[in-house]
Amino acid sequence: MTTSSYLTVKALTKYIKRKFDADPHLRDVYVKGELSNVKIHTSGHIYFTLKDDETRISATMFRTQANKLKFKPEEGMQVFIRGDVSVYESSGNYQLYAQSMEPDGIGGLFVAFNQLKEKLQREGLFNPNFKQPIPKFPKTVGVLTATTGAAIRDICTTISRRYPLCEIIVYPTLVQGVQAAPNIVKNIQLANVQNMCDVLIVGRGGGSIEDLWAFNEEIVARAIFESRIPIISAVGHETDTTIADYVADLRAPTPTAAAELSVPDQKELYQQILRSKSYLHQVMTSTLALERNRLKKLQNSYPLATPDRLYRPFTEKMINLDMQLNRSAQVFLMKKRHDLQKLDGTIKMFSPKNAIQYYGKLLDQTTNMLTKSAFKLLTTKKESYFSTIRTLEALNPLTIMDRGFSVTFKDQEVIKSVSQLSIDDEITVQFQDGEAKAKIVNTQINQGGSK
Repeated sequence: MTTSSYLTVKALTKYIKRKFDADPHLRDVYVKGELSNVKIHTSGHIYFTLKDDETRISATMFRTQANKLKFKPEEGMQVFIRGDVSVYESSGNYQLYAQSMEPDGIGGLFVAFNQLKEKLQREGLFNPNFKQPIPKFPKTVGVLTATTGAAIRDICTTISRRYPLCEIIVYPTLVQGVQAAPNIVKNIQLANVQNMCDVLIVGRGGGSIEDLWAFNEEIVARAIFESRIPIISAVGHETDTTIADYVADLRAPTPTAAAELSVPDQKELYQQILRSKSYLHQVMTSTLALERNRLKKLQNSYPLATPDRLYRPFTEKMINLDMQLNRSAQVFLMKKRHDLQKLDGTIKMFSPKNAIQYYGKLLDQTTNMLTKSAFKLLTTKKESYFSTIRTLEALNPLTIMDRGFSVTFKDQEVIKSVSQLSIDDEITVQFQDGEAKAKIVNTQINQGGSK
């Protein structure tokens, strides 16, 4: 057999795949089994193994079909699957391509309901601590429901009958179908942005689990939880319970019950007003009687019965103070009169002639004192000057030269030691009356050495 007679692996696999795809018994097959090795990829595809007690088969559900599932496939779950069997060419393995999946024994919606309920409960969305109180006397109630049907009529009629003062704002909302959940979320968010309502009623009439499913969607549950306006859920009839009921701030079994819980009954309110009126009348009557008794006691009290005795001590004190003031004034006047007489004598003593003589003597004394001080200061400064001159003369180098000393320079530098000179160096000798130029022919250090 020639090498051209051999098939490639790819060709053989393609042939087998065509055989699988052409077999009508491998199309639209119904298989039941247990899920194993479930992997939900980030792309949305689901990869898993379907097995029974003896056999297993690889399976895949692509994102388009997986997005239609109402529940999350989990390890060990018994399921019914409808799909096709084909060959995955890259590995050469045959596998089941699932088109739909349902839990075995219970409906997929019920499984999805329980899975979402457990998830949100773990996150705390059902926690009573997060639930907002419903206002007792709301001014405005918002209603999110369909504008057709019995629910809207029951809610509006009940609110108007129980509490006519309340205004009703209706947000027309889809409550069934694929677009219902996004529309419910949109209207909850709109009501929060407008901020015109004190409480919201979100609900609809009864129906099957499929009809009520919009209120079991996760996006609706989170929108209710995040609402700043308190929400009363009113979904279905008394036996129907949805995820929205668990998350809402208050759950009502029916739309009519939700309307009753949202507003007070005007009859009960009127009775409460009457009770409050009666209570206030009793309190005021009792208070007035008590204050009248206090007033009578005050009128009959000692100070008010004999008011003159109340201010008599103050009158006496005022009289005493007035007498002290008069005495102090007389003493003050006598002292000032004495001071005035003394001042008058002083003025007479200082006549113009006496004043000239007095100030003349004072001027002479001052002049003599200043003259003596100036002479003493001048003498001190003169002595200091002569002392400084004597010091400068003693330190003057020219004075030293008068005694036969001289200063020797080499290149304008004073020669202080023989070691600074060398033979043939030219030097300048400065005397008191001039200078002389010389050349070194020999040098000798006092210790006897020469150079």
